[in-house]
Amino acid sequence: MDRKNFIEKFAEALEIEEMADLQEATEFRSLEEWDSLAYLNIIAMLDEEYDIQIENAAFKQLRTLGDIIGYIENNQ
Repeated sequence: MDRKNFIEKFAEALEIEEMADLQEATEFRSLEEWDSLAYLNIIAMLDEEYDIQIENAAFKQLRTLGDIIGYIENNQ
């Protein structure tokens, strides 16, 4: 999996212009753009781009962009 590509798609889904601020260690819930709509956008992006459906309980355990990447890698 191309991690940089995932971060670009994440930034696009949240309409984040300063992608340089995003790294695997970024805690996405602390981002200014993070809200319930952002959550839905990420869930939709995971489904469309990676064919991943993630339950709310599983998503709540993810903290960083690296955690999401790891989830995708382990569930594809």
